[in-house]
Amino acid sequence: MEITQTLDCKGLSCPMPMMKLAKAMKGLKSGDILEMLGTDPGTKSDIPKWCEKTGNTLLEATELSGGVTRMIIQKN
Repeated sequence: MEITQTLDCKGLSCPMPMMKLAKAMKGLKSGDILEMLGTDPGTKSDIPKWCEKTGNTLLEATELSGGVTRMIIQKN
C-alpha cells in the first residue's frame, strides 16, 4: 500500500480534523490513499461514519503511542 498523502491533525479538536480531511480528499484522485494522524478522540467514530457517507474506504485504524490514532483512507 502506497500512501499518497499524510495529513497531520495531531493537537486539533473537532471539527478541524474533519474539515481538513474533507479538503485533502477533494485534492486526491480515485484510488489514492490518505494517511491521517490525529489525537482528537472523536475522530475514531467520526471518520468511519464520514467514509460511509462519502463512499470512501477506511482501510485501517490503528492506535499509536501518545494517544495518536492513524487512519488510512482510500478515495473511491
